[in-house]
Amino acid sequence: MDITKTTDAPPPASQPTAAEPKKNANRSATRAGDRVFLGLSRGSGILLLVIMAAIAVFLTYRASLAISKDHGNFLTTFEWNTNLMPPSFGIAVLAFGTVVSSIVAMALAVPVAVAIALFLTHYAPRRMSGPVAYVIDLLAAVPSIVYGLWGALVLVPHLNGLFGWLNDYFGWTGILSWQGGPPRSMLTVGILLAIMILPIITNVSREVFRQVPRMHEEAALALGATRWEVIRMSVLPFGRSGVISASMLGLGRALGETMAVATVLSPTFDIQTSLLDPGGGTFAQNIASKFGEATQDGRDALIASGLVLFVITLLVNGAARAIIARRKEYSGANA
Repeated sequence: MDITKTTDAPPPASQPTAAEPKKNANRSATRAGDRVFLGLSRGSGILLLVIMAAIAVFLTYRASLAISKDHGNFLTTFEWNTNLMPPSFGIAVLAFGTVVSSIVAMALAVPVAVAIALFLTHYAPRRMSGPVAYVIDLLAAVPSIVYGLWGALVLVPHLNGLFGWLNDYFGWTGILSWQGGPPRSMLTVGILLAIMILPIITNVSREVFRQVPRMHEEAALALGATRWEVIRMSVLPFGRSGVISASMLGLGRALGETMAVATVLSPTFDIQTSLLDPGGGTFAQNIASKFGEATQDGRDALIASGLVLFVITLLVNGAARAIIARRKEYSGANA
């Protein structure tokens, strides 16, 4: 006799199919807010590319008009005289001065900025780091003309002693020899630019060092590392790409600085072998000082020099992106 009781078991709960989560995701991704945000983001990116292309086309067109009338070689002529018929001008001195002053500024500013950022994030007590960081933020907001006035009235008169010392001990190099002229040279411009870009590099580097995972530092300390070894093995590798980005931001300001450079430099269209001898010029300084009194051909020539500065800036930023991309896999950010 079969004594097994048959019971009505509840039907199994329906399991969601694989297509249902995808359908829900697609539904959530097509909300009105998401579509608006996607359109605004895409439009902003396209608009930026259009603006950059329009700037490049404008500069190229006006530069072609100037170069076609240039009696000299645009790349090698040591002269800027657009009032002649035909005009004769070149960017050799401007390119040299722009590159040299920017290199000097970066060589002075980057090590100091990184050291300040490390001090504020890993050495200074919190009661000190807050006010110091606030003062550095204020320095980044000071107008360039204020830096220029300070450089002309305070920095330049006090550089005679430094220039004399450099000439006494390093004048044999030729690069740091001084003939006793006024200290309105490329080194003066580099020092002033270094002071101007120091807050930018410091602030960005400080924020990058703050993002270092705490477990990386604690692991190094647990292995017996000193504080400097923690910084060298954990903090600096993690923040390398951020420091490079901060340096490129500072370099961008150094390349395009106008009024401060025009205030402290004695411009001449010749290349000085020594950084201490007065003379030289930069793209931005030349544009700022000559644009107001330039004729139509003179303005086209200045725009042509601006095109060269535009290209240099793009090349610098592209090189920075390439360096960051190469070193990204070795940084602590991917650990």
